[in-house]
Amino acid sequence: MLTCKDFLGWLNEYLEDTADAETRSHLNEHVKACPNCWVVFDTTKKTIQVFKGMEPQEIPDDVEARLMDALERRMAAGGAPPAG
Repeated sequence: MLTCKDFLGWLNEYLEDTADAETRSHLNEHVKACPNCWVVFDTTKKTIQVFKGMEPQEIPDDVEARLMDALERRMAAGGAPPAG
């Protein structure tokens, strides 16, 4: 049986229905038995559906400039961009 970590590692393929049949079967079993992974799956699926229905939004020039400056400073300092 899959662990929660395994399930999360396959979440993208599960949501996109690109996992092979055997893996998908194991993912189905896990998400049905694990309430925590079901919540993650359901919330992620609903979030994707909401964003797919939205029109792209432009980022104001000043916000884009500040974002790029912050990313360049972080990369220059040897750090990765923040997750999230």
